[in-house]
Amino acid sequence: MPQVTWKGVITFGLVSVPVQLYAATEEHSGPSLHQVHAKDGSRIRMKRFCEAEGKEVPYSEIAKGYESPDGRQVVLDDEDLAELPLPSKKVVDVLAFVPAESIDPLVYSKAYYVATADKSPAKPYVLLRDALRASGQIAVTKVTMRTRESLAVLRVHEDTLVLQTCLWPDEVRSAQGMAPDEKVTVRPQELKMARSLMDTLSEDFDLSALHDEYQQALQEMIDAKLAGVEAPHLEEQAEGGGAEVIDLMAVLRSSVKAAKGEHGRGAKGGRAAAASAAGTEEATAGEAEADQGTEASHGAAAGDGTSKRPRKATAGRSGAAAKKTAKAPAKKTAAKKSATRKAS
Repeated sequence: MPQVTWKGVITFGLVSVPVQLYAATEEHSGPSLHQVHAKDGSRIRMKRFCEAEGKEVPYSEIAKGYESPDGRQVVLDDEDLAELPLPSKKVVDVLAFVPAESIDPLVYSKAYYVATADKSPAKPYVLLRDALRASGQIAVTKVTMRTRESLAVLRVHEDTLVLQTCLWPDEVRSAQGMAPDEKVTVRPQELKMARSLMDTLSEDFDLSALHDEYQQALQEMIDAKLAGVEAPHLEEQAEGGGAEVIDLMAVLRSSVKAAKGEHGRGAKGGRAAAASAAGTEEATAGEAEADQGTEASHGAAAGDGTSKRPRKATAGRSGAAAKKTAKAPAKKTAAKKSATRKAS
């Protein structure tokens, strides 16, 4: 169980929910690196040094200070900060309930799991959670943690409430001027091809399968240096020209083809084999249409071991034989008629 980050009460109206917060996320630390002197590898130490006394100061004697524009100094210690008159110091005060899509994810900051406090009834917690889930809304709140008051939202993750701190509206910079200025026309076929690429890249996507490749590569380099061997290198890739004019449709087609091939290899050849089988079936179907008569003649010849012949060739020879047979009686009849005339 992680360490409790904050204890307090969620209030909405006259309903109070005693809770405690736990950090919901943790960042990869990876191999621990520290500063050293590049010349000899010796450690670099950072010391808290007092300019006035010219000596190192222990952490217990350090406070926070503010210097005014006219040069005056104000010193604030932990007691001063703890006595700030903030109503949100021990309370998650719900201000409103809004649709989840009305909050831009750009403002989201750190997430905390919300658990019921020790020996607190579960019903108020479940009531708030189920009400949020049924409405599809999130709660906009304010909370003070440590020395900072933050905007935050309460939302449901699986069966748990999550408090997500947010930036204040004036802390989000404007995006004006970031988008391209020139007028660009996207053709319907280009948009369709882009959607096809999106669909291909989304097939069988598993977010949990992703990992931090930088930390892995860093650890491999450290291990190689410790073993006294050459560190692994990544093959250099050609840099694309920023202002080069390209055929967008050709690039999209190549991207779709490459993505489909990558997905085929990633699924242990399953989809690739299916596609190959489908192509084989189509080819087989075409051959079957061309040789529909062959099956019948094969079946007739199979019983006596006769060599197999295509029906068309057999039909051709049968027709020729029939013609010869038909001509032979005709010639005999004509000869008899001629002999009769002569005799008479």
